[in-house]
Amino acid sequence: DPLVELPSEYKELESLLNDMPITKANGEPGLLHDEAFGKAIDSGRLPEYDLSKVEDVQLLHALFRDYTFLTSAYLLEPCHKRFLATGDYGLGRSVLPKCIAKPLCTVAAKLNVRPFMEYALSYALYNWRLLDRDLGFKVDNMRIIRSFEGSSDESGFILVHVAMVSHTGRLVEAANKMVESLKLKSRPDFNSAIKQYYETLSLINTEMETMWKHSLTSGYNRFRTFIMGIKNQPMFPDGVVYEGVIDPETREESPRYAFRGESGANDSIIPLSDNLFQLIDAMPENPLTKILIDFRTYRPPEHNAYLKDMEEKARQLNLVDYAVSDAESAKYYLLNLDKIREFRTRHWNFTKEYILKHSKHPRATGGSPIVTWLPNQLKTVLVKIIEAPCGDESGIKARANEQLLTLEEEVDKLRARYNQ
Repeated sequence: DPLVELPSEYKELESLLNDMPITKANGEPGLLHDEAFGKAIDSGRLPEYDLSKVEDVQLLHALFRDYTFLTSAYLLEPCHKRFLATGDYGLGRSVLPKCIAKPLCTVAAKLNVRPFMEYALSYALYNWRLLDRDLGFKVDNMRIIRSFEGSSDESGFILVHVAMVSHTGRLVEAANKMVESLKLKSRPDFNSAIKQYYETLSLINTEMETMWKHSLTSGYNRFRTFIMGIKNQPMFPDGVVYEGVIDPETREESPRYAFRGESGANDSIIPLSDNLFQLIDAMPENPLTKILIDFRTYRPPEHNAYLKDMEEKARQLNLVDYAVSDAESAKYYLLNLDKIREFRTRHWNFTKEYILKHSKHPRATGGSPIVTWLPNQLKTVLVKIIEAPCGDESGIKARANEQLLTLEEEVDKLRARYNQ
């Protein structure tokens, strides 16, 4: 479980994090409400902690989460109220003070990750606590630990992702069983595993659909500013200087960095599915797919190692060829593709309703083009469904063909609006 409260030797850091949100836990306005957070940092409220000797893994992850929250709050504080007032973010702060930059980089090096906010290691998947362990990972049975806005929309946004990911143990189990049964050419075991994968993807999609209830479309832009990244964002045209840091590769002092922002695209559910069903091999060779590959580097190293391993095994074993060579396997192969389509379609619908209706900013939080990036992957899934060499008793292919035509029309109109 994530560490909810830091040990007493970090009391100044804990206090600052509690005072930081726009609305604090006690309902009072916090430092970000009055644009006073940067002033608190610049006035010396945060000591420069030496974290070089910290080895406890749970503490390292909590410190990484907490310093990335401080980083995003400090860099993006000038952009928040300007966006709410004008629809334009303006410029963020271009120098991260050493009292944040040095400890953050120390912890990031120990965890072998980039020193910036991530989906898994900070904002979402290391930012929850259970109220009643017996009730499990239900949104109403969880609370977030750190926040920027302090609203129910922000907590709902985070906790729906946690609820979705709570099912991934069964997803990984099914993926492993598929590969092992394929090695042994055991069709009954393969069919059992591919069916389990489909059933688990269905559960995840059901959890995902609750986003509309737990995080209102009108509330997202009140905290979205703070999960923006540096890379490919107009708020940071020259990147950000990490004051006092020594770059481990170049040995440059106070290097200038540009990292992608926190994004649900950093999750491992769909990348595992892409790799297992060899969708990654069908992605077009274009700049949008290069962004997809780049996103894969913004997640825990263990996730990346597992995803790469599954990609290689599915390719070596020709998993898709094996799946479509049997009627029962082929049925669940197509059903799995349809669930991946459903997931990506819902993500695209979220983008339209939560973002495009409330903002003209051309970039998503991770720096990808807001109009064209998700459709790039969704189109690939739709084409694979249409071209799948198996029957279509449920009408999945026909629906995919109809959606493909609608998607292309929709994207053309949005590209004109956003000049993309």
